[in-house]
Amino acid sequence: MRLIELANKVLNGEELTYAEGVEIINTSDEDTMLLIALADKIRQKYHGDAVDLCSIVNARSGRCPENCSFCAQSAFHKTGIAEHELLKEEELLEAARKTKQAGVNRFSIVTSGRGMGKKDDFQRILTVLKRIKEELDMKVCASLGILTFEEAQALAAVGVTRYHANVETSKSHFPNICTTHTYADKMFTIDNAKKAGIAVCSGGIMGLGETREQRVEMAFDLKAMGITSIPLNILHPVPGTKLEAMQDLEPLEILRAFAMFRFVLPKATIRTAGGRERNLRDLQAMALSGGLNGMLVGGYLTTGGRVPADDMQMIADLKRTAQ
Repeated sequence: MRLIELANKVLNGEELTYAEGVEIINTSDEDTMLLIALADKIRQKYHGDAVDLCSIVNARSGRCPENCSFCAQSAFHKTGIAEHELLKEEELLEAARKTKQAGVNRFSIVTSGRGMGKKDDFQRILTVLKRIKEELDMKVCASLGILTFEEAQALAAVGVTRYHANVETSKSHFPNICTTHTYADKMFTIDNAKKAGIAVCSGGIMGLGETREQRVEMAFDLKAMGITSIPLNILHPVPGTKLEAMQDLEPLEILRAFAMFRFVLPKATIRTAGGRERNLRDLQAMALSGGLNGMLVGGYLTTGGRVPADDMQMIADLKRTAQ
């Protein structure tokens, strides 16, 4: 069977073509369970049973000058979310402590806005990231928007090992999602982080009106960039945003896309992230048994997630190991 042939190709160390990625994402409903099982065989070979966990804090919320059509924090949208300036140092430390107590050892500070903006904010973030790393012995990440090389160097100096900068969608679909910054701006940030010696975490959101082929395009874009950590979000439409009326993706559609990413990027850490609770519902565990080896746990930026203990139980029930 063709799916088995493609899986064996990946298991033997060969790379798939774009056309083969399109074949995979167009798998029928009837064969989707087979596809998921094959994607998980690939995950088992390259990653074993470990599940890479991380958690984030919305450190500065709202009033973002960018017009990303999905985002509740954009100043172009009236969503009624809670807006606040940068949280105090002790508030950020406490959020990190709670994350560690929940069994998660990687923590990221996320801020709204085009970039870091206020110099004082950046210095405060550098200070608290260093404290989290040293006092709590946690891995620290950051997601601060467009990043200069000098800022990337400063983050590396305080121990940041991973910088998050989603491409959001495929290059061809990006102009339909945002016009206040470009795909090239994303590349600028990713390149600066890499040059500073920081690994890049970059993925996107499915359900933004893109085609299946554009999801495959995004996977190959990330592969070409050498991205090793990929969060896959599913749109959770927020009232007041441009995409508030977007129809939810069906669970099997999402699982086929997840499997395609595993086939195309067998060695990457691919994590299920925002929107999984709403869109996958009772099939959330099938993301982890369908090729994925990571999770973003706890709340997201403007939407709530599951209680971390529920995710830990799911991981244990699957006989996987949280790390």
